[in-house]
Amino acid sequence: MPAAADAGCGKTKRFAATADAGVGPTAPLAIGDSVLLGAAIETAAIGYDVDVRGCRQIAEGIDVLRKRARTGELPRLVVVALGSNSAFTLTDVRTVLRLLGPGRLLGLVTPREVRGTLVDDAVTLRSAAARWPKRIALIDWAKLSKKARPRLTGSDGIHLTIAGRTALADMLKVPLARVGSGGPAPPPSGGADGGGAAAP
Repeated sequence: MPAAADAGCGKTKRFAATADAGVGPTAPLAIGDSVLLGAAIETAAIGYDVDVRGCRQIAEGIDVLRKRARTGELPRLVVVALGSNSAFTLTDVRTVLRLLGPGRLLGLVTPREVRGTLVDDAVTLRSAAARWPKRIALIDWAKLSKKARPRLTGSDGIHLTIAGRTALADMLKVPLARVGSGGPAPPPSGGADGGGAAAP
């Protein structure tokens, strides 16, 4: 991305959790782009630490996770809400699973795609969740927001309305229930990655 365009996307913004999510001493983490930025306050209010930046690419989100992994700052639950600005591939999902390791749960938010997009990230992420069900919690935002009334996205079909902010945060409560308040995230069973095919 050209420097001028990147500057227009804003700097990284972080919102500390303003509630106890009930999943242990470390707050779960939600990483996203401008879509999640729209619901950052609501997401922090259910107990997530939120790390967002407008125009964020998949590679940048992975780099955030990689840096946290190096410093031992990864919580038991990490939600990734990306894909509005670049294609999310199965290779990307594998990379994130490797960074998190088998003791953590990955929440994947399916992004809304604009008309004319060549790759539907929602299909890729649904496939990944089916392949690694014990490691991934699917948050199918694309499906809900497409059918919901009142509209959850604005005229661009991507960014959130006021109703959309609440709806997305409500969906992020689902993986919290899977992690629970005690012990590690879903334990490994049936594969090196804890379910389905092994994540190399």
